[in-house]
Amino acid sequence: WFGIEQEYGLMHPFSNWPLGWPDEGFPGPQGPYYCGAGTGIAIGRDVVEAHYRACVVAGIKISGVNAEVMPGQWEYQVGPCVGLEAGDMMWISRYIMLRICEQFNVVVTYDPKPIPGDWNGAGCHTNFSTKATRMPGGWAVIQEHMGYLETRHMAHMVAYGEGNERRLTGKHETA
Repeated sequence: WFGIEQEYGLMHPFSNWPLGWPDEGFPGPQGPYYCGAGTGIAIGRDVVEAHYRACVVAGIKISGVNAEVMPGQWEYQVGPCVGLEAGDMMWISRYIMLRICEQFNVVVTYDPKPIPGDWNGAGCHTNFSTKATRMPGGWAVIQEHMGYLETRHMAHMVAYGEGNERRLTGKHETA
């Protein structure tokens, strides 16, 4: 089984500044926004929920949404899916996001670090499991898999998209 978590930011179309941020300057520090609710906290929820509903109607295996750490930043999850289906579902869900953003006159960004400085970036994370990882003793199997991935970590990072070096600094929940 595969699942993909897509993080993204919602931006004003002319200023390219995140939704909910002051026109000049910065909002309060990160913290209350993650999985948050309420005015001034869950910024852009109308876009997020419209995207979720459109994905469900389109048959996308979307399995959840949540507000992320930076204000105006969100995440959705696609999966569980079998094999290549996860990637197909992600690409179509991204297209749907573009169309929903048109309706709300906002811009979506998947930039790994849309705001420089002490703000979280955005990533696209792949999760997978096998029968062995879901069985008793699965943690040891997961550790074994991590060992295989670890040997090619830098080669993978070079191939995983432009701009990740701005996000993967070891700060803000990244490695």
